[in-house]
Formats: sequence, C-alpha cells, structure tokens
Amino acid sequence: MEFAFTEDQQAMTEAARKMLVESCTPAGMRVMLEKNEALDAARWAAITEMGLPGMLAPEAAGGLGLGLSDFIAIAEAAGYAGLPEPLVELAGVVVPLLARFEDDRGWLERIVAGGIVAIGHPVNPFVANADVAAALLMGDGEDIHLVEANAVTLTRQESFDPFRRLFRVEWTPRAATRIGTGWNLTAERGAVVAAAQMIGLGQRCIDMAVAYAKERYQFGKPIGSYQAVKHLLATAQVKIEFARPVVYAAAAELALGTLPARARAAHAKIAAGEAAELAARTAVQVFGAMGMTWEVDLHFFLKRALALKFAWGGSATHRATITARIESLPIGPAATFAAELTVHAPEAKFQGMK
Repeated sequence: MEFAFTEDQQAMTEAARKMLVESCTPAGMRVMLEKNEALDAARWAAITEMGLPGMLAPEAAGGLGLGLSDFIAIAEAAGYAGLPEPLVELAGVVVPLLARFEDDRGWLERIVAGGIVAIGHPVNPFVANADVAAALLMGDGEDIHLVEANAVTLTRQESFDPFRRLFRVEWTPRAATRIGTGWNLTAERGAVVAAAQMIGLGQRCIDMAVAYAKERYQFGKPIGSYQAVKHLLATAQVKIEFARPVVYAAAAELALGTLPARARAAHAKIAAGEAAELAARTAVQVFGAMGMTWEVDLHFFLKRALALKFAWGGSATHRATITARIESLPIGPAATFAAELTVHAPEAKFQGMK
C-alpha cells in the first residue's frame, strides 16, 4: 500500500495551514469572545475562497471531488490553529453525507459558496455550531432530514469549549424535509476528522510549551534545559507521533466500509484523544501555576482537545468496535492495513457505530 501524501496534497495543506494559523490567532479569539461572536466573517470568506468547504463535494456541485485523505491534514491544521469556525465537520462530515443523496436540495452548491449546514447525528447529544448554520441535518429514526434554520428552535447548552457552541434542537420531521435514509459511515467520519483536529491541537500545545520552556528562566537558565522538563515534552511528542499515522491510515481506509476500516477509525479517535490530552496536560504542567489561568493562550487549545475527545463517540464505543475486529479477523503484521482484509465480520459480532 502506498502510504504517503502526494506533492499536490502537501502543497494544498501547507497553503491552508499558513492561512489558518495567520488568520486565527489567540488574540483574535479573545476579541471574538468579548464580542460573543461565533464566526469571523473575513476568515470564513478566505476559507471559502480557498475552496476548503467544498473539497469533498462533487465537481458537478462546484467542489473539488477529492477524498478524505486529501482533507485529513487540513483538518489537522484547523486543529493546530484552534479554528472556531465549523470547517472540519462541514467539509469532512456534512458534505460527504449530502453527496450520498440523490437530491441535496442545492445545499452542496451553497456550501461550496460559503453556506453552513450543521449536523445532528444521534451519537452526539447536542448539535455543534447550530447558531451559525443556515440549515441542519437531523435524524428521525433511519430517516435523515434537511431542515432550514428558521424551522428549528435552538437552546444553548453549557460547553467546556467556548468556541464549540452546543445546542439542543427542537424540530418537527416532515415529508418535505426528508432527503434520504441511513447515516452510513457518518459517525466514523466524524471520529476521524475529530481525531485529526486533536493531533493538531496536541501539537500546538507541545509547541507552545516548548517555546515557553526556552524563555522561562529558573536558577539562571531556561527551564527547558532541565531533564525533567525535556522528558515530559518528549513523552507527549512521542504520543502524538505514534497517533498521527493511525489517523492518516483511518482516513485512507474508511471508504472501504469494512469492519477493519471502522476499527481503524475507532483506533484513531482513541489514540488521538489520549495523545492530545497528554500534550495539553503536559503543557499546563510546563507553564506552572499560570498555566491554570485563562490569561495563558494554551487554554483555547486545551479546552478544544478535551471537548473533541468526547465528540463522535466515547472510548467505550470505540473500544467495542476494535474488540469486534480483533475477535473476528486475523491480526498481526500481515493484517496491518484494512485494505488487506476484505472479509466482513458477522454483523452480529459487530457492536460499533453505524
């Protein structure tokens, strides 16, 4: 299996990463909090102009017709920037789901042009960023409905992350809003793109801690020169480095739709969540007492990482999927990639997400 990004993928990711990091700064996020803004219009316009929301949309709808492997590193970059806008779930989850249906009611084209659609998947108790959406994808049993924002009632819920705004949605299913049936791999897609964001968030926490350790002096020298601090940061970095390829592999294999591919997505979510949490907590420890205060920008990234760890399925759900894969199919070096295991496990043994 070829397991590396192409030059085109790398160039696109680097351009997107540069734009996101430069336009999304902690200082800017503090201004958004003060003004109670959920979206920066200028930044979203730049994101739309770059074509990021429509990367996975069909070319017929004005998109780029790319796959999750093309988008996964951009999702990681969005995490690294701590992007408040819902680019990742919109491009990585909503667009592929809408593209499955015969009639998307013109919303794929609207998303490519900058429109936002939120998603209320049953695996999540609340809908994220519903207040900036013009429409919502909601489930009623196996039926999926596309509901205009003016036809729902939103109730804001407490959120650990102030930029991951959560809402309880009250709405009424109607025949006119039904667009199809079945979530397919939507929950797994959500888990994979959340994992990618957590890799970026974890890396940002480590980078901030390293920068601080170089400039913070104790006993006449930088604290980063002490072995104890070096070991803390190195351990967190190793955790990130081991989780990152799992996330990339999950993105590459998810379209197979097999139990091994679903298990890889589950593994990615668990590995990225553990790595991001360790990185965030390590960074707080390096910053010391001030690391516990909101004055340190680290908190924007720490809170997003911990919030995403519980989005798109918890550890128990994902571990059940991995267990089903281990019990049903061969393991070992010859079964490293899901593409090498095309056999589906018996449905009765698989208790993972649908």
